[in-house]
This record gives sequence, structure tokens and C-alpha cells, in this order.
Amino acid sequence: MLFNKISLGGADMKFPSIPDKTPFTPLVVMELAEDTNEEAVTWLTSRIKDTQQSGGAELMIDRLTLDDNQDPKKENQNIFIVGASRERLLVGAEDVGLVKEFNDGSMRGFTYANRENFKGFQGDGDNFLSMAECQFIVKHELDTLRARGETHVPGYPKIRLYPGKSVVRRIQSKGILVQIFPLHDKEELKRLSSMWYQNVQLSFQPLDDIRHYFGESLALYFGFLEYFTLAMVPMALIGMPYYLFDWEDYDKYVLFAVFNLVWSTVFLETWKRFSASLAYSWGTLSRKKAFEEPRPGFHGVLGINPVTGRQEPVYSSTKRQLRIYLVSVPFVLLCLYLSLCVMMVYFSAEGLVLGLHDEEPTFWTSLLLYVPSIIYAVVIEIMNRIYRYAAEFLTDWENHRLESSYQNHLTLKVLVFNFLNCFASLFYIAFMMQDMQLLRQSLATLLITSQILNQFVEAFLPFWLQKRRNKRVHRRSGKVSPDQELPFDQQVMLEADMSTYLGTFDDYLELFLLFGYVSLFSCVYPLAALLAVLNNVTEVYSDALKMCRVFKRPFSEPGADIGVWQLAFESMSVIAVVTNCALIGMSPQMKSYFPDSETQLILVVATVEHVFLAFKFILAFVIPDVPRHIQIKLARVEFESMEALKKKVMYTVESVNTEPVDKVATRFTVCTQL
Repeated sequence: MLFNKISLGGADMKFPSIPDKTPFTPLVVMELAEDTNEEAVTWLTSRIKDTQQSGGAELMIDRLTLDDNQDPKKENQNIFIVGASRERLLVGAEDVGLVKEFNDGSMRGFTYANRENFKGFQGDGDNFLSMAECQFIVKHELDTLRARGETHVPGYPKIRLYPGKSVVRRIQSKGILVQIFPLHDKEELKRLSSMWYQNVQLSFQPLDDIRHYFGESLALYFGFLEYFTLAMVPMALIGMPYYLFDWEDYDKYVLFAVFNLVWSTVFLETWKRFSASLAYSWGTLSRKKAFEEPRPGFHGVLGINPVTGRQEPVYSSTKRQLRIYLVSVPFVLLCLYLSLCVMMVYFSAEGLVLGLHDEEPTFWTSLLLYVPSIIYAVVIEIMNRIYRYAAEFLTDWENHRLESSYQNHLTLKVLVFNFLNCFASLFYIAFMMQDMQLLRQSLATLLITSQILNQFVEAFLPFWLQKRRNKRVHRRSGKVSPDQELPFDQQVMLEADMSTYLGTFDDYLELFLLFGYVSLFSCVYPLAALLAVLNNVTEVYSDALKMCRVFKRPFSEPGADIGVWQLAFESMSVIAVVTNCALIGMSPQMKSYFPDSETQLILVVATVEHVFLAFKFILAFVIPDVPRHIQIKLARVEFESMEALKKKVMYTVESVNTEPVDKVATRFTVCTQL
């Protein structure tokens, strides 16, 4: 096999050169089903190669050539590598709305005509776009490849097509397209791994390098993980003395609870400022949101989109609402009821163990006290994962048109169940049983057990399975050491077999639950912040390991913030105010101040709670979400754009005034039609 080299995004990578064909850098892999009709393969590849004027994507695509040592019968022959010319990528950068740094230091939307005025653009722009940006552009062009006059996919009469339908999304929903993923850059990945997780050291994460390789959304997650960890360090340092010396003195815990409530608000508000600074430097804060295409799994009867005017499936919103309120909501309520039943079984087991220990206290019965909590923590994790699959099935069945709507409904279902499943027992112990010692024990057990299970299931188990797959591939290719570089075709096959990264949903959910454990019951278990810090430190390395070694490389996703998770964390902080105030009000020390009037105690606690809530909202209002210097830069760019538009309009009017009357009438007719 012949290899050439092309520099892309500052890194050299090898790629196959096919005789009598123009070599290109492979960016994206498309795997079709093994039994795909050859007529459909020919049609799809020709549409991808066609020029944009002809309705094609104007990309480069070739079938992956397998090594002679491989058995063709055992390998899928319908694997294709996709790339693009440098000029096509630059034009695509304008199409997707990439924002780049201008020569004057401001961030502006990239335009091909004005490319030489952007910082870092030299010569023909060889190193101007990162490989992740190039792969994102290729994916966008594939997704927007639309049917023209075809009524069906060639070779598949039952798979209908209509003008304007995304071809790739259609064949993906019908199982013809098995998967599509971007290729890893081995040299760049080694460099990133060495500075990220391979050398354990106390330093900040290379967020710019993570963004350069994986994209903005993933970099924002690791930025939030790091910021959350650093923000909990003061909580951990203050919580340790409370845990060691003032265990039963709730009067002193009032100060710690107040600090916790102020901390949670300041942490979330300052994070918004920090994320805005990151997003601005990465060019996503001022990036215009692209028109959202229908999900691949969306189906319905053929109709007309009122916005685009294109033919596409339409589905009655009334039917969707009926599915949500008559099926999904009752199912979620049933799951919540089952979760409460499991919780009551846990309390029965807890009572049984306490009875045994009280009758005959021994070393073994003291250890037995922790068994129900450990088993319950494991059951909670299992129930959360089973429910996640059910929630995904239900949300798919609801048939949401847009991916954003799908994610919002899925997030709401999962958050409600996880919140009740993880915290219901703690609320019951705190406010119904009012057993603070059992609350501390249950909270510690749930926190530690969930952390161990998450680390094992999400990182170490997938890493071990992937390591076994790597060894098999290296033995098959004749490579003795796993560190030896594989041939290109073998590397593609190895990456094709890797697990697919499903996004940051589960990662944010884990941090959300951890934030709840820390903030909801801080005045009872101040050591929770220290355990959370230790968990997050290991989480950084385990998540980095799985991104670099376990999963396929995900496509870069533009992101300006953490989205709906910001609202989820802020809601948790509001609930934390109510919880901590109630726990302090229930303490014997507070009750001693109001021995004759429980109503007066409740009124005082409610008043303090409202004061804290008001303080939180005032603090959130006072701290601006975007730093002032960035607001000024954004306003300056907007002002210059308005001025440039005015000059363009004035120039057009002057040009029209100098034209003959018939040309002016023609231009007016065209403008009114537009």
C-alpha cells in the first residue's frame, strides 16, 4: 500500500494513495451495511462527489482498500473514507458559520472572500483549520446532501425520497448507513495524551488543546469539571474541621451551611463568566445557531415545512402530546412509585440489621450495619441505568422532530427519576425519621459506592475491553507490541470497532448528582465536599483516558455554554437552600430557642430561607453572565457590521440612481421577489 503525507491542522498524517486518483487526507469514515445494494453504493458515492452546482457535496470519497492478509469474507467491504480539498473546506467553513480571530484581534464570522484578513491565514490556508473543524465541515456537508429528483434510494424501492430530504439521515434511519465517525490523528492524540492524563501532575487541563482536538462542547465539559473541582476545595478545607471537632454542634454548622449556600450561587455565576470567556476565545459565543435539521429517527407523513418550503415528514403535535401525557408521564410516575417501594424495602432491611446489632452488638454486626446501604446504592445505580434505556425508548417513541427537543425531554425524564431515586431515601431519613446519624451513614455510603461504581463502569471496564480488542487486532496484523503503528486499513477497522461516545449527558448527570450530595446536606455531612474533590480528580484522568483510548473520536460540536445543565445545577442550589434551612431548624439547639412555640420556629426558619433565596437571586442578578470587556468587543463588532451594511446600502442606492430606468425596474422586481 502506498502512502503520501499532507499537512493538515499542523499535524502530518499518513493516508492511502490510490493509483490514478487524486490523493486526499482521510477525515471521516462511512460504514455501510455489508449487504448494501451496489446500485445504492454507486449512487451515494456519485452524489457525494458531484459538484455543489449539481446538487452534490463536492467531497472526495474512496472505498477502503483492505490489506492482502485479511480475509475479505470476514471484513465489511463497504467502508469508505471521505475527505475534501483545501478550498472546499474553506468554503465549507463559511457555510457552517465558523468564527475566527480577525487581524485586529476581534472574533468574526469567517468568509472565504475575506480569508486573508484573518489571523493565522497564510499562503493557501494549509494550517488555518484544525482537523476537528475539517471533520465537522465534512459531516455538515454530508448531512445537508439532499435528494433531488429521486423518488427512492436506488436498489431500495420501499425507501422513499423526496426533494430536499437529507440523503445521509434517510439511509442512516433505515440501517443502510451503519455508522459515520471521524478518524483519530495518532500523532496529535499522543501529544494530547502526554500533556493531559499520562503524566499525573497538579496542573490545569489543556482546554485549548482539548477543544482543538475534540471540539468546544467536550472542552466545556472538562472545563466545568475542573472549575467545579477547584470551587469545592474551599468547601472541603472548611468542612474537615467541622467533621472532626464539631460533629454535634449544629449552631456552628449554621455558618458552614450559610457558606455553602453562598458558595453554590457564586460558583455557578462565576462559571458562567468563565465559560463565556472560553466561548468567546473559541469563537462560539457570537456564533449564529444554524438551522436545525430533523432527527434521523423522525418519521411522519409527507408534508411541507412552512419555514423552508421543502417536502419532509410532518407529525401531528397533538399525537405527540397524547403520547407524552397518556403514556410517558404515567410510565415515569410508575417508575417513581417502584423507586419508593425499593426505598421502603431498604428501610425495612436497615431496621432489621439495627435490631440484630442492638440485641447482640459485635464487630460483625457493626460491619453488617453498612450492608443495606451498600446494596441499596448498587440497586440505585442499576435502576438508574435500566430507567435510562426505558426513557430513551419512550422519547424515541414520542417522535420529536428536532434533536434539541428530543434531548430536553430525555433530560427531564432522567433528571426527575435520578433525583428521586438517589435522594428520596435521604429526605425520608432527614425529615420523616429525623435520624441524623443514619443520614450521615447513608449519605457517605451512597456517595462512596456510587463513585466507585461509576469509575468502574464508565472508564475501567470499557478500557479493559478495548485493550483486549487492540491486542486481537495487533496479533491479526502481525504486530507484536500494542504500541506499534498499525497499517491504515487496520487502524480504520480498529476504530470502527471502538465504542461510540454518546455525548456528555451521562458525565454531566454524574456531576449533577455529586453536586446534590454536596449541597443538599452540607450541615449534616461536611466531609462530602472532600470526597467529591477526590472523585473529580480521578474523574479527570478516567474521562481523559476513555476519550483518548476507549471511544471513537466524536465529531466536534460547537457550544457556548453547558446548556440545560446550567439550569439543572441552579435548581439544585435553590433546593439546597430549603433543605439546609430545614435541617438547621430541626436541630435540638435551634429548638431550644423556641421551647414553647413550634409555629414560631417554623416562621423563623421560613423567613431565613426566603432571605437566603432573595440573596441568591440578587447575587445572580448583580454578577453579569458575560464579562464587560467581552460585551464591549461583541458590541464593537456588531456596530462595525451595522456601519458596513449602511455603507453597502448607500452604495447600492447610488448605483441604482445612475442606471437606466429599465434596469432599475428590473432590480426592483428581483428584490421584491426575494
